[in-house]
Amino acid sequence: MDTVRLLIAFAAHEGWEVHHMDVKSAFLNGDLQEEVYVSQPPGFVVAGEEHKVLKLRKALYGLHQAPRAWNAKLDSTLLSLGFRRSTTEHAIYTRRNGDKQLVLGVYVDDLVITGASCSDIKLFKKEMARAFKMSDLGLLHYYLGIEVKQNANGIALGQEAYAIKILEKCSMAESNPCQVPLEPRLKLSRESSEPLVNVTMFRSIIGSLRYLINTRPDIAFAVSYVSRFMEEPHEDHLAAVKHILRYVAGTCKWGLWYGRKKKDEAELFGFSDSDLAGDVDNRKSTTGMIFFLADSPITWESSKQKVVALSSCEAEYIAAAAASCQAVWLARVLSEIQGSISGKPLLRVDNKSAISLIKNPVHHGRSKHIDTKYHHIRECAEQGLIAVEFIRSEDQLGDILTKPLSRIKFQGLRQKIGLVDVSVL
Repeated sequence: MDTVRLLIAFAAHEGWEVHHMDVKSAFLNGDLQEEVYVSQPPGFVVAGEEHKVLKLRKALYGLHQAPRAWNAKLDSTLLSLGFRRSTTEHAIYTRRNGDKQLVLGVYVDDLVITGASCSDIKLFKKEMARAFKMSDLGLLHYYLGIEVKQNANGIALGQEAYAIKILEKCSMAESNPCQVPLEPRLKLSRESSEPLVNVTMFRSIIGSLRYLINTRPDIAFAVSYVSRFMEEPHEDHLAAVKHILRYVAGTCKWGLWYGRKKKDEAELFGFSDSDLAGDVDNRKSTTGMIFFLADSPITWESSKQKVVALSSCEAEYIAAAAASCQAVWLARVLSEIQGSISGKPLLRVDNKSAISLIKNPVHHGRSKHIDTKYHHIRECAEQGLIAVEFIRSEDQLGDILTKPLSRIKFQGLRQKIGLVDVSVL
């Protein structure tokens, strides 16, 4: 989904249309590389030859080889049409003819197509129609459960219908909405004294909410936080989940807006933040990161760190190390989509000690216990793959991904990260 959002955001900034095509019975197009035999299906057994089997010439649904065979068939077809597969993200293909550019995103049998020239898009659709049985779905309106609205000013992403379905499944469609997804300063523990609740139901709700995060970074921390209690949920854990659902009930029309920008404004930058020992059970910290293309959020994450940090500097350093890996990957994918090397991404951190540790080992005596894998960010900074700068805590947008916030601060950050009511666009 990070790749999908990056592709759509880039198309919106360039003012390109995004089209959608679907391959009919995709797996049946796969060519098998090995011999596969199946028994004769019931009702089609040849009399007198019941002991014989059939040799497959093409893949069938249900075969373990079918997905790979289809992927190989689609890949070879696109390469024969002059496309180049991205070395960083194999789901993206690009084709250039002079100044004309066509970008293709693949998800199994769904094709997302965008480019500067509508005639190029039409030509590609005809080429694919000759190769496979295709459904031309026109402009992208609905993709993997995400509603897409396109106009001359940009592209909006939302999941209103999916959010309503979650609320109806939980019998909370008519619940009173609330202002924040979690109560400020909320602390939950696995060692709760409250009664146990239905595990299957609890996990089902969490799984549904996790998919809603694809267009809702404002609930990323809340859903990540309650996900920690799926093994043995209690009443207080379920109460926190219901609080999230009440927040969703009041904001189900909200989503992301990717507006059109000038080329020189489409820079890649991100925010990295961390709390300190926020988990009351094992005292691990929470990493929060969010990256933007221009002013549009394209990827975000809120997750518990794997180690116990001994200081705020160490917690911020670990968070920045994780963010640097994402930044380098995003920059490479963006460069391949653009067809030119993009500027190095900017990572903003609100801890000066962590920045000093990134740029030079001035705190080596206190930081020698930090795992060497987290020092990857030093190499990225030294090689010029990323740039790191300090930002005030008041302007740290990653704060919304690390802890429960007060209503005023939460709503302020929600507006800054780019969430809007997409129903009015």
